[in-house]
Amino acid sequence: MAHSRGNLFILSAPSGAGKSSLINALLKKHADMKVSVSHTTRAPRPGENNAEHYHFVSVDEFKALIAKDDFFEWAQVFDNYYGTSKQAIESQLAAGIDVFLDIDWQGARQVREIMDDVKTIFILPPSKQELEQRLNNRGQDSAEIIAGRMAQAQSETSHYDEYDFVVVNDDFDTALSEIESVVIAQRLTLKAQTTRHQTLINELLK
Repeated sequence: MAHSRGNLFILSAPSGAGKSSLINALLKKHADMKVSVSHTTRAPRPGENNAEHYHFVSVDEFKALIAKDDFFEWAQVFDNYYGTSKQAIESQLAAGIDVFLDIDWQGARQVREIMDDVKTIFILPPSKQELEQRLNNRGQDSAEIIAGRMAQAQSETSHYDEYDFVVVNDDFDTALSEIESVVIAQRLTLKAQTTRHQTLINELLK
């Protein structure tokens, strides 16, 4: 059985839709899936480790990587830079690992321009009320901050129609199995299965 190349997926969602929890659950269940570790110039937060949560680099290092065209996508968010390394993803895909990019719609657009076979998934919350409740549950944010996050979430959600698949995270286990279904379907495409089972196919057609 030939070795099959991994698939690249993008997961995007408005803040509060539960994307991070879904990604973590997915990785716990599947050893052959990885989430891409982005580069960033922001300082590590308590509990964050280099190369596990982010690759923490200086602004000069980040700009040098931009100059070398080392990023699939990158963005400046306020005073910090974030980017996805081409080399890291390419080596994982070549090893047969399915890679998830946890990026927004702008990053998704950049990646689609480079990789035409990337599959994109947008995660929606079950309702506006539920989203607001989830954002409220995060801590002691003021009503003003929550209102700003709700407006940002609406702006993010307006780009849902640029994605291949849409999953509504109402019941967590259902949403998780729907994302897994997308991954399995990609593994069963003609292209993937022809590579994986070339010997069998040749034998059957003799």
